[in-house]
Amino acid sequence: MMDLIETVNRKLAALDAQSLIRRRRIADTRCAPLQVVDGRAMLAFCSNDYLGLAAHPRVVEALRAGAQLYGAGSGASHLISGHSRAHAILEERLAEFAAPYIEEARALYFSTGYMANLAVLTGLGGDKDATIFSEALNHASLIDGARLARADVKVYPHGDIDALDALLGASSASTKIVATDAVFSMDGDLAPLPQLLALCERHGAWLIVDDAHGFGVLGAQGRGALEHFNVRSPHLVYVGTLGKAAGVGGAFIAAHASVIELMIQRARPYIYTTAAPPALAHALLTSLDIISGDEGAALRSHLALLIAQLDAELQLQRWRRVVSNTPIQPIIIGPNDEALRVAAALHGRGLWVPAIRPPTVAPGTARLRVTLSAAHTHDEVAQLAGALNELERETL
Repeated sequence: MMDLIETVNRKLAALDAQSLIRRRRIADTRCAPLQVVDGRAMLAFCSNDYLGLAAHPRVVEALRAGAQLYGAGSGASHLISGHSRAHAILEERLAEFAAPYIEEARALYFSTGYMANLAVLTGLGGDKDATIFSEALNHASLIDGARLARADVKVYPHGDIDALDALLGASSASTKIVATDAVFSMDGDLAPLPQLLALCERHGAWLIVDDAHGFGVLGAQGRGALEHFNVRSPHLVYVGTLGKAAGVGGAFIAAHASVIELMIQRARPYIYTTAAPPALAHALLTSLDIISGDEGAALRSHLALLIAQLDAELQLQRWRRVVSNTPIQPIIIGPNDEALRVAAALHGRGLWVPAIRPPTVAPGTARLRVTLSAAHTHDEVAQLAGALNELERETL
């Protein structure tokens, strides 16, 4: 037994030597810019609560009301007895969100975005005559979904339309699937969805769009990347996350009704897991009301102002802010150990900003991943920008 433990300890020591050990912090209070973390007051720039809905009073009250109506848990998988009226109503509302962009749209709710991506790739690509064309910077859930599917997998370079066109043209697969993030989670840039969709329509391929960081944020009504680009096609399979801008939890797939029916019959991550608590689905109905209404539009406008403010106030010379018009605002530091030192220095000033290192990002591109929320104030963003400017000058 001790030999086994020593093997594990050697692996941990190797990670530590590369400055790749990750540590958890304990939040003692609700998700919000001002939190108590490990017993200490902090100003957080690290959550994906882009609209500040995680602690919104209306959403919190809807969650309480949902628990009163449906209890604490679902009790079973959706196909046994766990599919509640709250789940059904939520799926109808989500289908309405997707209807302008997907013909005969239907939606399916999942416990997590990770599960949704595993489900859609194994469900659509689970045949030996299928090929999945995966974006090089895709989220781990899309990568793992492609690995779990029995399909052949081709990886195309980030944003390279010509390379993807050549791969699709050379493929004789009966089922072709292009899978991409909409907003790339470590850089904050957007996939060229109109060009990708044009390729998929020309080559007879599905286009799976993981809009984890766009749903609720992009588009005039917060409907995400499809609204932002105003694209419409039966080739689209849309995955939206509900634990980020929507502030609660879970995710959904929206696609043509036949695709969703196939997911229900074939997608193992959906079939063989207990349904998420109905109270979450009930609370999400209020999130959708906020996102699509006047309040959601105001929150997105404020968020856009904060993004522009950070861009204007950062005066970096050696570190590099990746240009992004999304709440994801990466600052490339470079070496792992330096990124950790900067994050620790920020922490010492009461600012919580995570250091992101390989394998999440490429070697040599360790970074601070700043995420902004509509719940932040202009003064708080100014405080962050000032601290970063000072710390960079101290390390020159």
